[in-house]
Amino acid sequence: MAELPKGDKKLLNAWAFYDWANSVYTLTIASAVFPIFYEALFSDRSHYISVFGLSLKNSALISFVTAFAFLMVAFISPLLSGIADYVGNKKSFLKFFCYLGAFSCIGLFWFSLDNIYIGLLFYFLGLIGYWGSLVFYNSYLPDIAFPEQQDRISAKGYSLGYIGSVLLLIVNLAMIMMPDTFGITGTKGEAAMKAMRYSFIMVGIWWILFSQYTYYYMPNGNRKSDEKLSKAFIFNGFKELKKVWALLKENIALKRYLGGFFVSSMAVQTVMLVATYFGAQEIEWSSKEEGTTGLIICILLIQFVAVLGALLTSRASEKFGNIPTLIVINCIWLVFCGFAFFISLPIHFYIMASVAGFVMGGIQSLSRSTYSKLLPETKDTTSFFSFYDVAEKIGIVIGMSVYGIIDQITGSPRLAIVFLGVFFLIAIILLRRVPKKGVLN
Repeated sequence: MAELPKGDKKLLNAWAFYDWANSVYTLTIASAVFPIFYEALFSDRSHYISVFGLSLKNSALISFVTAFAFLMVAFISPLLSGIADYVGNKKSFLKFFCYLGAFSCIGLFWFSLDNIYIGLLFYFLGLIGYWGSLVFYNSYLPDIAFPEQQDRISAKGYSLGYIGSVLLLIVNLAMIMMPDTFGITGTKGEAAMKAMRYSFIMVGIWWILFSQYTYYYMPNGNRKSDEKLSKAFIFNGFKELKKVWALLKENIALKRYLGGFFVSSMAVQTVMLVATYFGAQEIEWSSKEEGTTGLIICILLIQFVAVLGALLTSRASEKFGNIPTLIVINCIWLVFCGFAFFISLPIHFYIMASVAGFVMGGIQSLSRSTYSKLLPETKDTTSFFSFYDVAEKIGIVIGMSVYGIIDQITGSPRLAIVFLGVFFLIAIILLRRVPKKGVLN
């Protein structure tokens, strides 16, 4: 079919719909079912496991594997962007990482402590697939939407993602809590674990199936050269990052914004990735069953509130400007980290989950669209968004590593969460230094 023009409603909706397809990964695998499943594997034994020649706490182990996966994504993204620029086909790379992530989710069906290395490999590849696809997905935004459309369509993408992922999660949770209804056999505990494994398969199928709508409408991109693929093109991504870094000297607003985004992302993504592990280990649930139910309630609560947060943040940015809105959101996150040190009861966790959900949806969608607005006039959006993604990934590597180290040394993640608050404070200071520029301030 003929390519749709920039700003076309069908094109914008198709782009946003990829959030519907892939967000089931972030909810079921990164935030909800897999963390509960992973903690359940250790329910009858110590939280420590001998792996890679070390005795590691289970939550610290996942933190370190996650950090290594993000480090890998940060390294390969520039390589991929260089090759994508050469072949002029972002869509092929988007598909590859989508399928890598989806099939890795399916592979988690076989995750067990007896096969810990294979399980961690699937978990590792799932992260690479999801975040690798976002490099190319995010880079489409300025290609398909005009500046005045970007805040709303970015927020719409996140909202669709939250809604779609919650729908599948509800089905998955019904399977876990009422396995007999779905014909899942075994004792109550065994049936619940089977249901969790089946949910990993459903995530992979959902991701592959619904992404086809996005692929149908997304343009391939423009080939930049007829020359043969060479070493120069393969490493062109790193050259482009260097060029973007040099251009930042001429764009003070973008440079200072990226600084604030970098440290803020360290904390936001880390909190999102470890919240369920924190709740499972640090909250005083009256029983194992109450703990599982409570975590499920919090996860659903976060997703529903996040939809509202993304939409209200979009409206607030239109009225008050992007940067002031981001500063307020970071202030809320700062207070959140301070209170997290003291919470111990389920009601505390429910309240904190509501706050986290509200600011989570807002800060993600607005950060992406703010960056897009600050970009200089260019057709080479992949390089700028590759830089954005590399900054985000390195931030997560640092955040998850700090969390894992403190958790491993102290045996509790409370101090780690408080330390993340320092990142939000630094982000606030840096964002306040962004020069005024039109609708951004």
